[in-house]
Amino acid sequence: MKIYAFWNNKGGTGKTSLTFQAVTRFAELNSDKRVLVIDICPQANISEMLLGGQEESGSNNLLMQQGKVPRCSIGGYFDYRLSSPFTKPSFDATAFVMNPSLFNENIPKNLDLICGDALLELQAIAMNTLANNDIPGINAWMSIIDWLSDLLENLDYDYVFIDTNPSFSMYTQIAIAASDNVVLPVMADDSSRRAIQNAFSLIYGQKLPSEVYKNYTFSKKLNDAGRELPKIHLIIKNRITQYMGDASAFKAVLTGIDHDVNELVNDYPDNFTFSDAIDGMVSVRDFGTTGVVAFARGCPFSIMPTGRLSIAGRRVQVKPEYRKLALKSIDEIVNKL
Repeated sequence: MKIYAFWNNKGGTGKTSLTFQAVTRFAELNSDKRVLVIDICPQANISEMLLGGQEESGSNNLLMQQGKVPRCSIGGYFDYRLSSPFTKPSFDATAFVMNPSLFNENIPKNLDLICGDALLELQAIAMNTLANNDIPGINAWMSIIDWLSDLLENLDYDYVFIDTNPSFSMYTQIAIAASDNVVLPVMADDSSRRAIQNAFSLIYGQKLPSEVYKNYTFSKKLNDAGRELPKIHLIIKNRITQYMGDASAFKAVLTGIDHDVNELVNDYPDNFTFSDAIDGMVSVRDFGTTGVVAFARGCPFSIMPTGRLSIAGRRVQVKPEYRKLALKSIDEIVNKL
């Protein structure tokens, strides 16, 4: 089982949109593999897309899953664990998994989903309290951090893709700790450049603003428990201008991002699966109207129709050449997974 987390602690990088297109395309191109998407974000946007998007009642379909007993979502699983937080109980892990193709015919049948849930925000408070308990003979923090790993031990998939929240909340740390690799989407702006450094500090405890934080980092707690940290596998430079690409006014920022990543790779090679920024980066142009329509319809680029389409009662134009360019960008990402 190979596990990827799509994460950045900066919002607005197009992370969920990229994850939706990348994982559906990956499942389509690897139809002999079992693929699982875990939505560990309280906004549950990727769940709504997979379940039909705005146009096909994705929100209602999500609520239907959350209304089941047990609740068929990551929140339902965490609810279950709250009653026995420090031990591995016997349970049917498949009760929290569903197949979105039953609701959305655009989704490959070999792709399953553990839905997101707004309960995560409330549960994070409880999880933090439990993780800070001082119990003789028990590492309370690691017991909570391993909740997702415990779930995956009871499931049989070839690939798992986790869509995370742009934060470093307890549920995000649980997702990162369960992952082998991290995919980091960034924008062509200075705040995203800083976000790469921030992500490195949060995951690996490096480039910290002060040594005072060193003993409280996520990485130290995992290392003290003898656990390996995930590696940065891919950095996606997203939403570059549609017409001018890397040669646009953002070139200086993009060059700066390349420089920063190369510097990090040289200083901390063990934290990456690649040895050069060129190998570990993909540039993705802004999907524009093509992306908006695809996500509203819960439709992968590979099978999305073009021409004049209806969205929220309005007719919009999707040009074939733009859909082709969008699919090409997604294929470049999938080829590196």
